[in-house]
Amino acid sequence: VAGDYEDQQEMFGDLITLMLLIIILVYMVMASQFESFMSPFVIMFSVPFAFVGVLLGLWATGTPLGVMAMIGILILLGIVVKNGIVLIDYTILCRERGMNAIEASVTAARSRLRPILMTTLTTVLGMVPMAIGTGEGSEMWVSLGMTVCWGLTVSTLVTLVLIPTVYCVFATRQEKRKALKQ
Repeated sequence: VAGDYEDQQEMFGDLITLMLLIIILVYMVMASQFESFMSPFVIMFSVPFAFVGVLLGLWATGTPLGVMAMIGILILLGIVVKNGIVLIDYTILCRERGMNAIEASVTAARSRLRPILMTTLTTVLGMVPMAIGTGEGSEMWVSLGMTVCWGLTVSTLVTLVLIPTVYCVFATRQEKRKALKQ
């Protein structure tokens, strides 16, 4: 039993290191793509809320945080960041077309609502059978399904509400700084 526990603790440490590395590398790639530090920061702002959704879901269902749940968190990171990129990319496009930050955020949120919801719904509905699995061996996969379902649901709500708000705050401050410099 002690050897299994040690292996599990080592696996958790490796997965946490992997998550941190993924977050840093994704931020660096987005910073180079957007040629800005603000946009990737705003996108990454939804990642902690995905963790809140995961912990809330695991707590509400009494599901333990295991290795499969950690793998679910890795899956979740990619989807959450993708949803944020879809929203912020279109917001930046609207800004380049001459809209102010608030108009661009509202337009992007309206325009990208359907793609973000479609991604979320297809993933969540695809994971529901895994999350409520009752067959043989399903107890191994339940935590992965629960992690993705709960984390993605909470992070989608945050992406659609909080990300445009945070973008507007940072963009407005950036515009004020530019105006003061001029």
